[in-house]
Amino acid sequence: MNQEQTRLRHPHWKKWGPYLSERQWGTVREDYSEHGNAWEYFPHDHARSRVYRWGEDGIAGISDEKQRICFGLALWNGKDPILKERLFGLTGTEGNHGEDVKELYYYLDNTPSHSYMKHLYKYPQAEFPYAELVSVNRQRGRHEGEYEITDTGVFNGGRYFDVFTEYAKADAEDIGIRITIHNRGVDAAYIALLPTLWLRNLWAFGGMNRRPAIQMRSGGSGYGRVEVEHEETGSYQLYFERPERVLFTENETNRERLYGVPNPSPFVKDAFHDAVTRRDFGVFVNRDSGTKFAPMYEWTIAGGSSVVVRLRLRKETLAGDPFGPAFEGLFVERIREADEFYEGVSDVADGELRAIQRQAFAGMLWSKQYFHIDIPRWLNGDPGHPPPPEQRKKGRNHQWQSLNNEDIVSMPDKWEYPWYAAWDLAFHCVPLAMLDPKFAKDQLILFLREWYMHPNGQLPAYEWAFSDVNPPVHAWSCLQVYKMDKARTGKPDIDFLERVFQKLLINFTWWVNQKDHKGNNVFEGGFLGLDNIGVFDRSSAIPGGGVLEQADGTSWMAMYCLNMLEMALEISQYNRSYEDVTTKFFEHFVYIAESLNRMGEDWTGSWDDTDGFFYDVLSLPGGRYIPLKVRSLVGLTTLFAVLVLKQEMLEKVPDFHSRLKWFQRYRQDNDKYLVIEELNEKDDILLSLVPREKLEKVLRALLDEKEFLSAGGIRSISKVHENPYVVNIDGQDFGLNYQPAEGNTSLFGGNSNWRGPVWMPMNYLIILALQRFAEYYGEDFQTELPAGSGIRLTLNEVAEDLSARLISIFRADGNGRRPVHGQEELYRTDVHFRELVLFYEYFHGDNARGVGASHQTGWTGVVAELIGRVGSTGKNKG
Repeated sequence: MNQEQTRLRHPHWKKWGPYLSERQWGTVREDYSEHGNAWEYFPHDHARSRVYRWGEDGIAGISDEKQRICFGLALWNGKDPILKERLFGLTGTEGNHGEDVKELYYYLDNTPSHSYMKHLYKYPQAEFPYAELVSVNRQRGRHEGEYEITDTGVFNGGRYFDVFTEYAKADAEDIGIRITIHNRGVDAAYIALLPTLWLRNLWAFGGMNRRPAIQMRSGGSGYGRVEVEHEETGSYQLYFERPERVLFTENETNRERLYGVPNPSPFVKDAFHDAVTRRDFGVFVNRDSGTKFAPMYEWTIAGGSSVVVRLRLRKETLAGDPFGPAFEGLFVERIREADEFYEGVSDVADGELRAIQRQAFAGMLWSKQYFHIDIPRWLNGDPGHPPPPEQRKKGRNHQWQSLNNEDIVSMPDKWEYPWYAAWDLAFHCVPLAMLDPKFAKDQLILFLREWYMHPNGQLPAYEWAFSDVNPPVHAWSCLQVYKMDKARTGKPDIDFLERVFQKLLINFTWWVNQKDHKGNNVFEGGFLGLDNIGVFDRSSAIPGGGVLEQADGTSWMAMYCLNMLEMALEISQYNRSYEDVTTKFFEHFVYIAESLNRMGEDWTGSWDDTDGFFYDVLSLPGGRYIPLKVRSLVGLTTLFAVLVLKQEMLEKVPDFHSRLKWFQRYRQDNDKYLVIEELNEKDDILLSLVPREKLEKVLRALLDEKEFLSAGGIRSISKVHENPYVVNIDGQDFGLNYQPAEGNTSLFGGNSNWRGPVWMPMNYLIILALQRFAEYYGEDFQTELPAGSGIRLTLNEVAEDLSARLISIFRADGNGRRPVHGQEELYRTDVHFRELVLFYEYFHGDNARGVGASHQTGWTGVVAELIGRVGSTGKNKG
């Protein structure tokens, strides 16, 4: 085992990590408004002055696992009206495509124990264009692109600072901090740095018995020291190289600025902002304690030059120099160990692919965040504070009285989505399992625990609406993580499978009872994570008073059945008592497959044989059915429910095998729909929603460049809908059209678009499904790629081609241009941008430009797993 793997065996190494959110303001958990207006209730303008209730935020920050003690950066370029203490972005109502961060920052490196971490923030030397970004975006419509910070010109000519923040742990509670600031311009430029240590305010909400403090202590030659005194964490020491001055204040709300009420003390949360920008430090003279502290450094850095500041946060006091030769040696050692660890994770030979994968892994690990909300307390308010509006008790999330979260959770994007999303997390755990299988397993177990899962069995979706319904991919993720861990170690973690299986049974039952209103094995579910993919909002009242029988809801449940079947079969080989339940999931899958494929007197069926595609069907009163003929991922999800039952495995579960054969014969004798097309005694068995004949037709659409196939992967809606699709329902027209990038509707906030772009997680599931089909059909099944080209490939070759397309989004071409960065020239022409990669939420359906949340390494991080496959097979080298 290498050093990083050894550290992962000791949980205390994760006590400190990148757990600070990048946006706590504008979140639901900080919203105490009457009508749930989270963005307006706690805007960015309040964040510097107002105490948070449920967490903290910052730039390149860290905290302990309970977020009692926090550390992050504050910067000032001599021109801004406020310190750069947190990332700025537009709210959901300010952006022409919803909320959007307007900063440049990058996760460069991280290890699973956070023994080494590296972050880059790019800070303009000109005044930060806060007002310009807000006003220009407000003037733009939904059919126009977003106005980005690079469009303002503040980074032109290298007139910016690169601020690198590195952390290296000497021990679990001894953290070296090195901040390096480069002036990338040709002219000298001023900058101030305030590395800030602060204590989360729990005392104001009755969460502590005694107010903590940061106290000035004696330092040494060339360095200072403060001590944290905290009843929960105990004492900590922060050492820092000698600054221009030290500043202490309190993490308390500036009531005078926000509400016009006099402050009991001038030492409030935003005191550093006023002091630095006004150059007035008189109030801090002789101040030597507080709950927020920063040493202040100032330089005028020559063009092309840099400065370095060193700090050290540790549990115990040091006898000698905290910044001696061993300090720099620590960073050298941890970087070497990080390199060694990643060499063991992936055998990718291509240097560029290895660098892309490493940044993806860094993003996954930097996106861990402390998340805290106690729903009863959030609804009812804190002791000693005015009670929240009574209406809240019947408003957002009031049905989740059992939900009480306080954990480190993998987030989709710590600025745009600084809250967990259940189905996102399932995809996060795939690349995380490559790095830290235990963490991936623990995350999956966590969401099945009673303080997350509703008593009725539903998993919480996200804080904006815990009751929203996400696709049921948790079981799929548990299986993937189990298989990856088993392949890596050679040991099956059956205890993990059994543990999650029991809770997944509860969730599966909730789906069956709640989302099959007609009891016909055709499922609903609403938007199911695909936001605006329908002609109307699938989570709201259905037009015509009908029920939407969803092809994707039904397909997800068929996939869920097969996931549970596969899990039960695996456990059965070690615990025979599970063999009984295997039959239940096999037969349930058969009933779902029949419902999706059949046509009868009482059901029109989801399959259209003329179109060669699966559609949602609107069931209206009076027995009327209207197929909604949108060619989209809704129909492609039918591919996901596929499982090959290997003959050697079937021999180990004879009761199940016998029942399967009996059930097949019974259905054959009674002229029922047959899922198993061929059943021979010695052959493998294919379970699939899509029979071979239908699979061939679906693949023609999937691999047609005029439909779904793009240079960067599979589109979410077919390009045939450049000609808008319109359907009339009881005299009212509903429709949509192909929109390859940002959406032009306001459904679900308007910041996500499923009407054309490429989405990485769905492409990943398509690739896995193709490989499963290939496992059964082998070389005998070939299809054209692209459709109509005359070039026939096996399904494995198709999967490899799609993987290469997805990876190509992040690769530089011969001109140094990466599709992900679109036409932004800085990434091609500025040497200090050239190797930086962002992992966006989704990608342009025609040119693969990154769109949506810019740091959603979360589920886009599955590209790291694809790169691992490409590297290990030796394909796509270059």
